[in-house]
Amino acid sequence: MAWNEPGGGNKDPWGGKGGGDQQGPPDFEELLRNLQDRLGGLFGGKRRRPSGDDGGNGGGGGGFPVLPGGLDKKTIGIGIAVLVVVWLASGIYIVEPAERGVVLRFGRYVDTTDPGPHWRIPFPIESVAKVNVDQVSTFSHSAVMLTKDENIVDVELTVQARIQDAADYLFQDQNPDKTLRDATEAVVRTVIGRSKLDFIVTEGRSAIAQDIQDRTQELMNQYKTGLLITSVNMQPAKPPEQVKDAFDDAIKAREDKERLENKAEAYSNEILPKARGEAARIEADAMAYRDRVIAESEGEAARFLSVLAEYKKAPEVTRERLYLETMERVLGGNPKVLMDSKDGNSLMYLPLDQLLKGRGGASQAAPAPTASMLPRSTPEQESSPERAVNRERRTR
Repeated sequence: MAWNEPGGGNKDPWGGKGGGDQQGPPDFEELLRNLQDRLGGLFGGKRRRPSGDDGGNGGGGGGFPVLPGGLDKKTIGIGIAVLVVVWLASGIYIVEPAERGVVLRFGRYVDTTDPGPHWRIPFPIESVAKVNVDQVSTFSHSAVMLTKDENIVDVELTVQARIQDAADYLFQDQNPDKTLRDATEAVVRTVIGRSKLDFIVTEGRSAIAQDIQDRTQELMNQYKTGLLITSVNMQPAKPPEQVKDAFDDAIKAREDKERLENKAEAYSNEILPKARGEAARIEADAMAYRDRVIAESEGEAARFLSVLAEYKKAPEVTRERLYLETMERVLGGNPKVLMDSKDGNSLMYLPLDQLLKGRGGASQAAPAPTASMLPRSTPEQESSPERAVNRERRTR
């Protein structure tokens, strides 16, 4: 029987023993214990007996009712406050460093939060979807395609991407990963179809991979998938198995061509500096020869002019002197000695040491006989012209 029904003894379930004037408000600890006990009874738990109940049916301490119909306003207010605090505290959430929090209000996008602690309006008003933006997804694509020069090539590449914009990734595209695959396939066929086979299989692999990455990223931005392509790695292109032998022969011929070109270039780099140096040396020798010939010619001309001046002063003496000098140059390398002894003069000088040296070789020929080597004539035997010549010779 309930405490407030007729015959119930007007017992207060909070511990009072009847009499409205004598009933006082319970203390806070007792209120919390009673609230806990009643809540436990509602959910099938064992209820705690009041402190004044001795376990019997009498004594003025009746049992608790099944439903909490006897709670006063103060207890209900405290319970509601506790629930509100718990509800508000449930709005606290933490975003990890590798994540971004997407806040939804009644299912509609509101904001994107960075790593750290945050608060939102608790459920069911707002909710948070956490997206890992540092995780890199990888997929491979392989296909046989037709090139610009109508050759068939087997292309295989690997694409890596991560989430750049969490909101776009969740709401702008229904399946961003599938969109990335489809866009990559379309871009690869476009780029390969605009390139020649030689460019694809040789030096153009890195350029083609970069072009594929740029074009695919443009499509991802247009579709607002929120994905960022981090890398595109293209494997070496290879021909189909049906034409592999011919393709290998063409590659070998191309490699031989490059090897010969490199060898010829190395030979050219070796020969050209030597040729330039030799040309510079020959040019320097020619310049030196030119200067030497000019100097000798100028010296000969000056000497001739000086001899001409002397010839004008004394023609006979100069002519005789020129004759003797000429004969000295002509006969200077001749090892023979010419003597004129028709006058019977036995006084002469023979340079035997020079003659012996001249026999050793033409390079060490005896000097031409000078005037001292010729037979001298007495002053009585000399004619007037001869005396003048001898006088001129002795003065020199």
